Amino acid sequence: MIAVLFGILLVANNSYAVEGLEEKDGDIVDIAVGTKFLSTLVAAVKAGGLVETLKGDGPFTVFAPTNEAFEALPEGTLESLLLPKNKDKLVEILTYHVVAGKVLSSDLSDGMKAKTVEGSEITVHVSDSGVKIDEANVTAADIMASNGVVHVIDRVIIPSKE
Repeated sequence: MIAVLFGILLVANNSYAVEGLEEKDGDIVDIAVGTKFLSTLVAAVKAGGLVETLKGDGPFTVFAPTNEAFEALPEGTLESLLLPKNKDKLVEILTYHVVAGKVLSSDLSDGMKAKTVEGSEITVHVSDSGVKIDEANVTAADIMASNGVVHVIDRVIIPSKE
């Protein structure tokens, strides 16, 4: 079951408290900074040196992993990625969560592929149980920013090395 509330798509049983997001002004970074459950993403974006990019004109579509998504990574992974010596790998993972352009939930279709800023493609899965980006569930969608849109996901997605 998918319900639309205040222009934000919430997937049943996996939704986050997003009240007030629809009223926030600002760019993608401003919205993430003002959202407690995205604080780990904010720290990673800062460590990766991507703040100015994501504050840019865009438009961008960001699939934003929650703090819980980062916590679910294997032990030590996040800490390792945040080290200056691993900045390139961190940037690779973070830019895999970004698509150039503004992609709203109404634009998504099952099996759709979208090229990420990292260069690989993500795959969209749409079913009666909700929307997935690769293997991550979308838990909140269509959070509008001045330079794009944010969709919250419950996993950190990693580009495959095919």
